[in-house]
Amino acid sequence: MSPRRIPLDTTVTAPRPGATQRLHLRAAGVSVVLDVTDGRIPAVAHWGADLGPLGPAGIDALCEAGIDAVPQNAVDVPVRIGLLPQVSDGWIGRPGLSGARPDGSGWTSRLVTEGIVLDGAPLTASHAETGAAAVRLDLADPAQGLAVALTLELLPTGLLRLRATLTNTGGSPYALDELTLALPVPDEAEELLDFAGRWTKERTPQRRDFTVGTHLRENRRGRTGADAAHVLHAGRAGFGFRAGEVWGVHTAFSGNHRHLAEQTSTGRRVLGGGELLLPGEMRLDPGAQYTGPWLYASYGEGLDAVARRFHRHLRARPHHVDTARPVTLNVWEAVYFDHDLARLTDLADRAAALGVERYVLDDGWFGSRRDDFSGLGDWEVSAEVWPEGLGPLVDHVTGLGMEFGLWFEPEMVNEDSDLARAHPEWILGPTLDALPLESRHQQVLNLSIPAAYQHVRDQMLAVLDRYDIGYLKWDHNRDLLEAATRATGRAAVHEQTLAAYRLMDELKAAHPGLEIESCSSGGARVDLEVLEHTDRVWVSDCIDPLERQQMHRWTSQLIPLELMGSHIASGRSHTTGRLHTLGFRAHSALFGHLGIEWDLSEASAAELEELTAWIALYTQHRDLLFRGELVRADRGESRVWVQGVVAPEREEALFQVTAVGRADTAQEPRLRLPGLDPAATYRVRALLPADQHARLTLPPWMRTALAEDGVSLPGTVLGRAGLSAPLLDPEQGLLLSLTRE
Repeated sequence: MSPRRIPLDTTVTAPRPGATQRLHLRAAGVSVVLDVTDGRIPAVAHWGADLGPLGPAGIDALCEAGIDAVPQNAVDVPVRIGLLPQVSDGWIGRPGLSGARPDGSGWTSRLVTEGIVLDGAPLTASHAETGAAAVRLDLADPAQGLAVALTLELLPTGLLRLRATLTNTGGSPYALDELTLALPVPDEAEELLDFAGRWTKERTPQRRDFTVGTHLRENRRGRTGADAAHVLHAGRAGFGFRAGEVWGVHTAFSGNHRHLAEQTSTGRRVLGGGELLLPGEMRLDPGAQYTGPWLYASYGEGLDAVARRFHRHLRARPHHVDTARPVTLNVWEAVYFDHDLARLTDLADRAAALGVERYVLDDGWFGSRRDDFSGLGDWEVSAEVWPEGLGPLVDHVTGLGMEFGLWFEPEMVNEDSDLARAHPEWILGPTLDALPLESRHQQVLNLSIPAAYQHVRDQMLAVLDRYDIGYLKWDHNRDLLEAATRATGRAAVHEQTLAAYRLMDELKAAHPGLEIESCSSGGARVDLEVLEHTDRVWVSDCIDPLERQQMHRWTSQLIPLELMGSHIASGRSHTTGRLHTLGFRAHSALFGHLGIEWDLSEASAAELEELTAWIALYTQHRDLLFRGELVRADRGESRVWVQGVVAPEREEALFQVTAVGRADTAQEPRLRLPGLDPAATYRVRALLPADQHARLTLPPWMRTALAEDGVSLPGTVLGRAGLSAPLLDPEQGLLLSLTRE
């Protein structure tokens, strides 16, 4: 049978008439137009480049002009893609809300908009045009007994974020399977970029075409994951750091979560994300609510612009760290579990002499923890290893003017521990008679059990109350498999994640000024929500400087440099076995929150002198590094990477040039330094370790920059015409310091 054709003069109306209200939000070069037509579910008519003032007529024109034609063999009205896509609107893709009542009903929703609140006041007008603003849209489906409060905020940075709260207004329980928000992206978004990876190689980029179907990234690890999507981008084909429109989303949640990019057969495309709920995990009794995580959305011309919105948002928070990020020594790769007071105080003396400002004692200070096999969960100082407690080391470190930090892994437990023997029911597992497979010889402590939570909190507070500790390295070394409350068998990842946040907050409230690092087998818990409760992330357990070049390059797509733990490793990498010069190790660590992970007693006098110089270079430039804007040059297939930070006023900059592989040609592509003021003139100085001068083949301009007090070059030359590049061997780098004249 042929599809029924709708006569051209037929007026197609929405099935649920109601008020029509439309909003235009504008901030920092971004416009978001929100369309509530006839009271239907809210839809985004535009998210992208600033449209300028539109006025009511312009807003209406945009919304009306964007209504699709009705194709043959489809529903008889134009399909509406709401922020919470639903089948009842004709959407044939993944629904935003999925769940059911015990009898199987309630699985399809017909949510309508009952009210709009703009910046705290009910919106009664048909149109509103404003700057950065917060909008709450109250949705309801009385027939199914469901209500949704949908919050959408366009922040002053131009970053968009949204989240939803579902309330069961019906008379029977509602089992929620999924609450995933979605944003439309235009036809020009032809290519996808997100990230994969593994332990010691986090945030590996991957690209693919944006084709029909669903590109679904589901993380079921119970933590963000070393293979997390990180940021899911869609953009014009070939988009790079500096060019091509890009739209990106990030699900801010540290437990199970999803990102998706979906194109239906109609050609319409969306990006979305939300929490991944396990079967039966979210059962809402009558009157109960569930609030999903924030979905952040960033738009810009090139990946740098997308990243910049995330960075500016984080830096605008009142609790964000300052730019004086302390140089940190972590003793893990120096001593591992071999805790000896004389050796550790010697490391402290050597560190202080170099200019180190924070000293962190890692795993092995508590209970029976002499190796990976026992003691996790027993957070009391080991009398065997520390007969006088930690006081002698803490006092020595703080007496040298350094802050003392300590390692914890509060969410974990060894089966061989006093805690596990006393309370086996506190371990996450499918039943009382079964436990998940061990990983790293450990299990997960169920912090959703109040007594377990209180036990860990009180033990940690006892240590923090006794000693002068300003910093916690908070580790999380295994995935959550079969993560359930053993007494009930009900999945517990959601509650476990919220309990971890709550514990972090309680400790910081009890000890104002306490900083926490999110470490999770390295970089497996890196997301915007954990950073609401912590102060930096450990990028990776791999400190190999070559591997870190890639991991830093892409971790910074979401978070700024001051939140990225970046350490100078020992000469031979403990994870890859590679040997690297100190110059390259320090060069790679400089663009981040600098630290050291090296047995300094094995360093030569020359190495200690060079290390002191690198630390001085970091302290000299950290204010610029941590307030400047990240810029990365598009260089095609070149294996010489160029990135920098440019001060907001563009009066100074610091650029890093790094050879990450062998070149295919004798000459390197010209160096173009993005982000500068093309109308300004800059004094360019090459900062090279002395031992590299003789080993590099330098172009004339750089020899001048080294021999004299720099070279004066116009910004338009630096950014557009470019400079001849030095001939770098693999794993060599240089730094360029620029100051406006």
